[in-house]
Amino acid sequence: MMRTDWLLLGNAMLGTFLSGLVGRIFMISLPSVAAGLGTDILGVSWAVISFQLASMSLALIFGRLGDIYGRSGIYGLGVLLITASTILCGMAPDIFQLTVYRFLQGVGAAMINSVGRVLAMEAAPEGSEGRAQGLMTMAHHFGFFVGPPLGGAVIDYVGWRWSFFFLVPFGLAGVALSVLGLQRGRERPARQGQPSVDYLGAALFILSMVILTLILDRRIARLVGLGQGWVLAVAFGGTLAGFLVQEQRAVGPMMNLSLFRIHMFTFSSLSLLIVTTTQGLLGFLLPFYLQEVLHLSPSSIGLIFLAAPIFSISLATLSGAISDRIGPRVPATIGVLIGTSAFLIGATLGVDSHWILPTAMMALVGLGSAFFNTPNQTAIMTSVPREHRGLATGMINTIFGLGNMLGISLTGMLLALAFQHYSGSPGATPSAENPLAFVASINVTCLVALGLGLVAVCTSFMRGRPAPRSMRATSESTPA
Repeated sequence: MMRTDWLLLGNAMLGTFLSGLVGRIFMISLPSVAAGLGTDILGVSWAVISFQLASMSLALIFGRLGDIYGRSGIYGLGVLLITASTILCGMAPDIFQLTVYRFLQGVGAAMINSVGRVLAMEAAPEGSEGRAQGLMTMAHHFGFFVGPPLGGAVIDYVGWRWSFFFLVPFGLAGVALSVLGLQRGRERPARQGQPSVDYLGAALFILSMVILTLILDRRIARLVGLGQGWVLAVAFGGTLAGFLVQEQRAVGPMMNLSLFRIHMFTFSSLSLLIVTTTQGLLGFLLPFYLQEVLHLSPSSIGLIFLAAPIFSISLATLSGAISDRIGPRVPATIGVLIGTSAFLIGATLGVDSHWILPTAMMALVGLGSAFFNTPNQTAIMTSVPREHRGLATGMINTIFGLGNMLGISLTGMLLALAFQHYSGSPGATPSAENPLAFVASINVTCLVALGLGLVAVCTSFMRGRPAPRSMRATSESTPA
């Protein structure tokens, strides 16, 4: 029986920890970054979107490259890139350069995340996939745990730029572990004889995601001279259709569309997309509410954001064990329902609400994530043949990135429309200078997120039961 490869598993956990740390610290620092670089909530949103766009668009490409050429090298280069780009982010003189460097961070995150979970599965014995994914989820949320309080303290006492420099030692440790892993050379060989990467499909996918972002962010679309919504809609439909046609005829498609014939894979992926959209919405919106409406310090905000990872970390492995025993549908659906209930609180926030209410929102999101993420990710990866697990991991990270990007873009659109309505000023930018209109706009945005969450409850339950392990083993032995 295969024994756990702790060096490989530990390296994969460090990478996902770093990815979680990067994302959460930057979300905490958003109001300070916007003030420091002289921009507003919509301007700084593109520094978030660029990261998500890169990590989402490129995750499938790197997952595919990992399936073909091996995953350890891609993983190590990703850790190196995310470390170097983090230094550049800390030195950025304006929001444009910060957005560019955040895009590079996203490329590094795509390399790490697209292969990290597969490396963890390969390091674990057969039948322990859920526990391995539980450890990966725990590591990711541990980044959420240490990031907010330490990042908030760094911002308060040193400045927001040091919230980037603070990450560098973790990146260097990841580089060192990656070098050790490559020298040892114990990675399982990739499947031989696979066709090359579908670069045309990859380019069409990236282009379609950029156009989708411009559709949701009308201000940026107007700045680049694409203010006509119907032009963007036609362009998006054309590129998306071209991508689907290319994937059906390509010898080695970037996205194997036949995987969506698998019921478990399709509904698990759809549930993940909706859940990450609502979580991206909340993670972007809440720091501005806490700092600009309730006037809390970054350190205090960091402590409030601890409420989510406390539950995610403490219950992630339990959730994985439950998933291994009874399947993913019940724990994942319960997790979606718990996380969605946070937006009931968000719909009632006021200009003078007690800090305990946003803290309760974060606690519910963390509890929901603990029961949803591990079973759902395990369901996605174990529902496909083994040779496509790298692609499935890339799909997970693509969906995470797409969901967060949609959440942030949707927040900007809803917040702007609602703020213009409540303030009575067409074209006004959402701002806490008009706190009543700003908070009312937040309430409306949370109501929309609540509706989306209820849809996710339905799709999670509709995933059905997993196939027996013997049937999955037969599927994995059959060439795609």
